[in-house]
Amino acid sequence: MSSFKILCITLLLTLSLFGALAAPIKRGETFKGDGTFYTVGLGSCGTDDSDSDMVAALNAPQMGSSANPNNNKNCGRKAVVKGPKGSVTVKIVDTCPPCKKGDLDLSPAAFGKIAEFNDGRVAISWKWA
Repeated sequence: MSSFKILCITLLLTLSLFGALAAPIKRGETFKGDGTFYTVGLGSCGTDDSDSDMVAALNAPQMGSSANPNNNKNCGRKAVVKGPKGSVTVKIVDTCPPCKKGDLDLSPAAFGKIAEFNDGRVAISWKWA
């Protein structure tokens, strides 16, 4: 077998492996986790939002990292969140470092649409809008 063929086969196998490891998040995929709320302010996406805005902090595993957090591909994305009391659409403006995959930390205004504040932490499901 020629060196060129071996190089091509190696390249194809390498690309296939990396493609499998870095599979993109499907738009219609539903995530499950905990919903909580936090005091909103200047977030990792570089915007200064308030508790009355329909915004959220995405869990660190799904947020990922970039050289400049303000340019993170998830900043500004919208998510539809369902909780015990209803659903709400939020914009991702921050990162929640202690949150696990599937978790969202919501603004008080957004949390109030899906749960009672006394609950503090509730089971949620969400997907990208």
